[in-house]
Amino acid sequence: MKAYVITIEGNDISETASRHCIESSWKVKNEFSIERFDAITPQDAQAIMTHKYMTKWNYPWEGEVTDFATGLVKRAYPTRNRDARIACALSHLTLWEKCFDEREPILVLEHDAIFTKTLPWKKLLESRYGIIGINEPFNATRKALVFHRMVQASKVEVTNVPRIDSISVPQGLAGNSAYIIKPWAAEGMLELVNEYGLWPNDALMCYQLFPLLGVTKTYYTKVQRTASTTTL
Repeated sequence: MKAYVITIEGNDISETASRHCIESSWKVKNEFSIERFDAITPQDAQAIMTHKYMTKWNYPWEGEVTDFATGLVKRAYPTRNRDARIACALSHLTLWEKCFDEREPILVLEHDAIFTKTLPWKKLLESRYGIIGINEPFNATRKALVFHRMVQASKVEVTNVPRIDSISVPQGLAGNSAYIIKPWAAEGMLELVNEYGLWPNDALMCYQLFPLLGVTKTYYTKVQRTASTTTL
C-alpha cells in the first residue's frame, strides 16, 4: 500500500503539518513510507477542473440547496477563497484517479493528520469496505461525540459510517483527513464526479452515494490543530 500526504507547496502551515505527519508515522513504526503529494493549487484549480476533468463545481457557496439528482441537501461550507476549496477537492480526486490507474490501494492523508497508533493496514484491507476512515472524530467533524459513541458501540473493528443526521444530509468520514481507498472504490468516486459534478470531497464521499464506506473502531490518526487552508 502506498501512502500520500497532500501538501501545499510553499505554504508554511501545510509544509510544517505535512512534516509532522510523516514524522509521526515513523514514531509509531508504520510498515510503509509516506510520500508527499503536491496539492493542486488555487491558481490552477479552474483550468484543471474544466480542461483535465471536464467537470464543473456543483455545490453551493451560500445557503443550502436540495440536489434533485441525489435527493441530498447541500449546505455551503464557510469559504473565503473558492478556488482553494476547489483545489482541495481536486487534490483528492487526483489521488482517486492515481489509485484506480495503478490498481493499488492507497492511504490518503491531508497535511493535518498525525498518527497516534501503528496502522494494521493489511488487516484493514481484508474488510468488505471500499473506503475506510481511520481518523478520530474529535475536532474533525460535527457531532463528534455522537459519531464516537456510535462507532464504539460496534462489535467489529471496521464498521459502517455512523448515521448521525437526517438521511438527506451527506454523511461520511471524520473530516477526510485520513482514509484508505481501494481501486474499485476509487473508480466509484470518479464515476460520482462524472455524474454529479465536483463537490467538497468530504460531502461527495458520503454513505448515501457510496454505501461501502467504513470507519475503524480504533482511531489511528487525529487532526493537528492547524489553521484551515480552505476556510480561511
